[in-house]
Amino acid sequence: MSGELAIQTIHLRIEGRVQGVGFRYWVRNEAGRLGLDGWVRNRRDGAVEAVFSGLPDAVAAMQSLCAKGPFGSKVRHVALIQEGGSVAAGFEIKPTV
Repeated sequence: MSGELAIQTIHLRIEGRVQGVGFRYWVRNEAGRLGLDGWVRNRRDGAVEAVFSGLPDAVAAMQSLCAKGPFGSKVRHVALIQEGGSVAAGFEIKPTV
């Protein structure tokens, strides 16, 4: 074992009442608290899309948090779009696509 910590990256699509409830700002705060890099953005179809990169336990915790969402949201479904890849350091809210 090399002693290096493995980094995991996941790309999620979150569906339900996830826009107009502060979801992206909540995601940014929770990701920062967990030490994750990545981004989050609204989609014009009403979903939220996010990428999280960091230690596997932190990524798994964020995925679980996204299934619940912040107060006022109602998450119906969280889909794993892709695993792997890399992201820039930090966490940002991207423009809607």
